[in-house]
Amino acid sequence: MTTKLETKVIIIGAGPAGAGTSVYLTQAGIQHIIIDKAVFPRDKVCGDACSGKTAFVMRKANPQWLEEVFNQADKFTPSHGIIFVAPNGKSLNIPYNPNRKPDEQAPGFTTPRMVFDNFLFEKLPSQYNTIYQGADIKEIKRNSNNTITVVFVKDNETVEVTAPMIIGADGDKGITRKTLLTEHSSAKAYAVGLRAYYTGITGLNKENFIELHFLPEMLPGYLWIFPMPNGIANVGVGILSDVIRKKKINLREQMLHAIKTNPDISPRFANATLVDKIQGWGLPMGMEQLPVSGDNFMLTGDAASLVDPFSGEGIGNALYSGMLAAYATEKALKEGKYNRSFLKTEYDDVLYKRLGDELKISSTLQRLCRFPWLFNFVVNKANKSKSLSDTISCMFTDMDLRDKLRKPSFYLNILFNR
Repeated sequence: MTTKLETKVIIIGAGPAGAGTSVYLTQAGIQHIIIDKAVFPRDKVCGDACSGKTAFVMRKANPQWLEEVFNQADKFTPSHGIIFVAPNGKSLNIPYNPNRKPDEQAPGFTTPRMVFDNFLFEKLPSQYNTIYQGADIKEIKRNSNNTITVVFVKDNETVEVTAPMIIGADGDKGITRKTLLTEHSSAKAYAVGLRAYYTGITGLNKENFIELHFLPEMLPGYLWIFPMPNGIANVGVGILSDVIRKKKINLREQMLHAIKTNPDISPRFANATLVDKIQGWGLPMGMEQLPVSGDNFMLTGDAASLVDPFSGEGIGNALYSGMLAAYATEKALKEGKYNRSFLKTEYDDVLYKRLGDELKISSTLQRLCRFPWLFNFVVNKANKSKSLSDTISCMFTDMDLRDKLRKPSFYLNILFNR
């Protein structure tokens, strides 16, 4: 027996991208159905860092949610900055807000994805949605009446859901992208990341600055150490896939070798203990502005290849794209337009206007990491110049300033102390 349902919007995937879409569709009073193959809470291999963009989308949805986050120290750790460690071992501490007041809320935080995704998931139920967990999607098919049908099995029951709009939030290898984005069936720019959890690491920053270590043997990638709740740290590495293939890198061995032998890192792991196993995942980087919509569909988060090419952060962009997809969906439903050109104008163009420059700059910074001497040069100068250090700090909130990093004049001015 097959159950047939109709709704306004189908969301495939209930992670941050799908959750972001659902939250804003609910605010607009739009009926929708969410389908996810997992049952929450579920883990997602990730660096577990949530940026100011994550906080922005959550605050815009409901300011109380951030209050909940920062009141649960056992689940969420506020982070006030970032530490860059150059290939020569010298570090540069960059506060996100150099002039913050003692009681000011942190702009970002870290938390296991098991916790964060479930936090968002529990906010979703409303009169405007129906959620199917543990659902096995069998098919996505187009209909002659300008709608799309998703066929899935849940508890041995076959369900067919039909809607004029579908939001793909099921990742770069998900069925939505594979089925509907036929001319770009897979992301072109990839990195590979490994994640491990450790306890007992020493030397963590008192204000929980996240650490990026640009080790010579890992360029243009890096090793990270992110303080987490309950004395745990997320430790991992991320490197471009083509570099791994070209240099025949065993990423797990390289990470463990750095932890064991790097003079700046190994002493801090002397009494550290690995918790659980080391896990890996692919990172669909936003290094090109590819189509992220088409007739009757939009892609969000990893399905749209929106991982930041420099920082590797994807949660904020996933939530942000979900919010924009909800806005575009609201317009599409009001006007009854679900075609490629309309959605490109209302979603693709808006998305890349908001995130495009940031992704371009991050792509350039990622390529600059191939030149360790340049990284060493900037960090050395910034350690000697408070004004340069403050400028770099401001680059995390001011895109015009961050764009200077792409220009040779920025480095010439540093060279000549201007």
